[in-house]
Amino acid sequence: MDNAVLEQRLDETFDHAVVHHGYANYMRDYEVIVHATADPRTNIMPSYLRYLFRHCVEARCETSVPAETWRISLDDRLIDYETGVDLDGYVWGVKWHCLYPGATLLPESEAARRWSESLGIDFHEVRMETNAHNLTLLFSDLQVREMQVGYAPFVAE
Repeated sequence: MDNAVLEQRLDETFDHAVVHHGYANYMRDYEVIVHATADPRTNIMPSYLRYLFRHCVEARCETSVPAETWRISLDDRLIDYETGVDLDGYVWGVKWHCLYPGATLLPESEAARRWSESLGIDFHEVRMETNAHNLTLLFSDLQVREMQVGYAPFVAE
């Protein structure tokens, strides 16, 4: 995959909402489901996009929520919006994370170079930053397509 095309696809995720991420049900490719919206004045309808990071040999997920916020966010009532909305702490129950500052192609990745040499295909490393999780993915290709509302990632397509 051409780096310029990859960077363009990643730029299109900026400031949208991640509503799910994890390995696809066959456990080779990593998917990030993005709810893309636009200013209502544009008349562009919201959509769900599946970013499928193919041949994903490494996926790291780490929190971007500071420890002091975690400390006050351990209450299980915070995993449901209705019971957590009026509590102090991070309300996990909003069920989405803002892709901000967004996704970045990491240049000159040593891990990507090693995998490229080993398998004979190009590999890339991407970092996706949200207000709750940061993802680092090592993969060979990216496919993006619109998904139907109600897409369930753990059900065979």
